[in-house]
Amino acid sequence: MKKQNVANISRRSFFKVTAGLAAASGITALPKNVHAAAPGSFATLIDLSLCDGCPDRGMPACVSACKAINKDKIPPISDPIPKPWPRDKMIEDWSKKKDVFNRLTPYNYIYVQKAEVDINGQKETIHIPRRCMHCDNPACATICPFSANHKMKNSAVVIDQDLCFGGAKCRTVCPWGIPQRQSGVGIYLHVLPDYMGNGVMYKCDLCHERLEAGRLPGCVEACPRKALLIGPREEIYALAEERVKQMNGFIYGKTENGGTATLYVSPVSFDLIDQSLKKKPGEPDMKVRIERRMAKSDNRGRAVLAAPVIGMAAGAVGALKWLSDRKEKTAGGDSDNG
Repeated sequence: MKKQNVANISRRSFFKVTAGLAAASGITALPKNVHAAAPGSFATLIDLSLCDGCPDRGMPACVSACKAINKDKIPPISDPIPKPWPRDKMIEDWSKKKDVFNRLTPYNYIYVQKAEVDINGQKETIHIPRRCMHCDNPACATICPFSANHKMKNSAVVIDQDLCFGGAKCRTVCPWGIPQRQSGVGIYLHVLPDYMGNGVMYKCDLCHERLEAGRLPGCVEACPRKALLIGPREEIYALAEERVKQMNGFIYGKTENGGTATLYVSPVSFDLIDQSLKKKPGEPDMKVRIERRMAKSDNRGRAVLAAPVIGMAAGAVGALKWLSDRKEKTAGGDSDNG
């Protein structure tokens, strides 16, 4: 029975891959899996008046929990990592820097950002847990040429690492640059490793599988100060408004990028917080009033992804075999995802 299920899954994956290859070459359009603020969806609330960055720990509790849950998610990296074309395209390899936790990386999906703000002439430190905002209508899921990025009904925006080619279009259209790339891993290695793709994009998936099993996301469960909460969207939105009124504060995420499933509340304005942040890769800003945006077609990217039909078919066969092998391992309890 397991082998039959594996075969069915592999066939579905095959059609996804071949359709994506065709879409990348401009042959056809690909339907997108987007559920914007679906009934029964969740939202999270992050209260900056409560987060203190866990000063008594070597690593914030939310970060530590997230790392523990996802520590085996990324399979072993190809050695050597194929050099992508064009040659000015950067290889991004974090496999020897897995312990980094002061920014977003392919191995670190949440970190606690600090903003030194001036309040009534006094310097105060605001601690801000940062990870994917899980937008209501995510451009990252809409633009992905291989349909590897999905908005789930429970609000989680999830990247399927078995289908992602690491083209980073999702990062390009994300206002906060959240997704991070690990080169040398994923399906591109089994298709056209020098010309099609550059790894897999990784980010917080809201502990989607834990939610489906009725469990809390690791960051929410671990927070000792209850600064992170999750619940039905309507209740979380109402609670956020209530807290904002109580603290005479400010809210973030309600309208940014068209609305999100992550709301921040703060006694300090987000304009002031954003002005105080150090903007670096993997350390997103917090600009307010961000309109939903969609990147225009990248002509060079299309040229890189485009391939002759025969080449696509050959690559798809290799990709199908790889997907089938991965599903066999998963069905047999030997998944390389941990």
